[in-house]
Amino acid sequence: MSNNDIIVSLDIGTSKVRAIIGEVTNGTFNIIGVGSANSEGIRKGAIVDIDQTVQSIKSAVEHAEQMVGIQISEVYVGISGNHIGLQSSHGVVAVQNEDREIGQEDIERVIKAAEVIALPPEREVIDVVAKQYIVDGLEGIQDPRGMIGVRLEVEATIITGAKTPIHNLLRCVEKSGLKVKDLVLMSLGAGGLALSKDEKSMGAVLVDIGAGSTTIAVYQEGSLTATSTIPIGGEFVTNDIAYGLRTLTDQAEKVKLKYGCSWIDDAASDVTFKVVRIGSNVEKEFNQEDLAAIIEPRVQEIFHLISQEVKRLGYTDLPGGYILTGGTVSMPGVLKAAQSELSSSVRIAVPDYIGVRDPGFTGGVGILHNVVRSFRGRGNVVSGNSNKKPVNRSKQNSAPSQGAVRKPGLVDRIKDIFSDFI
Repeated sequence: MSNNDIIVSLDIGTSKVRAIIGEVTNGTFNIIGVGSANSEGIRKGAIVDIDQTVQSIKSAVEHAEQMVGIQISEVYVGISGNHIGLQSSHGVVAVQNEDREIGQEDIERVIKAAEVIALPPEREVIDVVAKQYIVDGLEGIQDPRGMIGVRLEVEATIITGAKTPIHNLLRCVEKSGLKVKDLVLMSLGAGGLALSKDEKSMGAVLVDIGAGSTTIAVYQEGSLTATSTIPIGGEFVTNDIAYGLRTLTDQAEKVKLKYGCSWIDDAASDVTFKVVRIGSNVEKEFNQEDLAAIIEPRVQEIFHLISQEVKRLGYTDLPGGYILTGGTVSMPGVLKAAQSELSSSVRIAVPDYIGVRDPGFTGGVGILHNVVRSFRGRGNVVSGNSNKKPVNRSKQNSAPSQGAVRKPGLVDRIKDIFSDFI
């Protein structure tokens, strides 16, 4: 296995931090290692404690390293949150080659031209995603390389974010002893993995229901057109169980994962369990129907809020319907609750890779999918991590080894901006 074919994604969520190692072969990738750790220092998808978050990242990365037997030095980090914004842009350049053949350099220049937009001082460009290229007035081109033309244009979507949460995210990863290769919008990565070409073209809503927040991404005409985050997720279901059963939150979470059902008609009265009540050592017995009676109303509320948010974004009847992902949708009965509340076609997206066949891994695997696809589009070789060797975290505070040289991007610009504070 060539070490230059290894890429690693880092998905920092409210309940879990996941590090996923992918091996790239001939433009595709396989999952060879997965590390997971309980997330500390994250509330509703936002970092509230740097040191706790750093420890969670280290634990997840070490878990992944031990599985594969290599040391991870570079990661692609997923980013999401209600600070993310989308903005349309247009770029125009003249083709430079004497024979007027459009090359990779022309594409990079036109993307740079589209990136030049007026932004408030507190915001930063995360990524530029091309919707279509136009060559001498001919529209609808997805890859203009090799075509002959004089004028190259691009219709692009600029993804921006607030500098403070971006800076805090980068700070946490770098304090963990890792180099951030790039930031990837979670909705973009998960959408590329979970949605079919027809769904993205006709119009569909990707809903990622995590523990502390729910991210909504609307795709139409083949590209991401709107995104939003609402601060509600699986944690709220856990809290409801804790209140309803009068038990500790940790025990409520275990009960939810083992016996939870969000559709009361599917719950079984003969499936019973016991919990210790708060304030006493007395155990009380409940059945799955009792639990479903608590869970179902909250899950219905979550999907009602999702429906309202999609309408607020200006979308009503999208033919592709809703595609659900995220750890919370693994609970039995979620699909029926969603179909009842959303009154549309609904399906659950699960990554089709060994070891990560769970909706909670869609975001992390989507990051790898996005990276491989973008490098394939540029015709570049995916750069990897440092040499394969036994894990030795004692060297973690030293500078991680460098991968392939890349042009100064978001991470470098952020470092310059915040250099006075670091």
